[in-house]
Amino acid sequence: MPANLLELHDVDVPEFLKTLDSCKGDVFLVTREGDRLNLKSKLCQLVGLTKLIEGGKIAEAFIECANKEDESLLFRFNLYGDKDPKKK
Repeated sequence: MPANLLELHDVDVPEFLKTLDSCKGDVFLVTREGDRLNLKSKLCQLVGLTKLIEGGKIAEAFIECANKEDESLLFRFNLYGDKDPKKK
């Protein structure tokens, strides 16, 4: 896997999808096989996330962002479970 990928674990899917909607650029789900699905597309969200969900949470995912601000946003979401850690 390339070093610039953000690895997500145990992510709440509905909150993750809300966070994706607030991203400005393309966000790709990258599989271990190297497939890249653009998560800004609702169809790709359905296809990509269906395979990764275990018990209502994403078991493991690799994310690549075209926009550095989106990468920071998703990193904070992964770390704090919310797109705005100051709200807590």
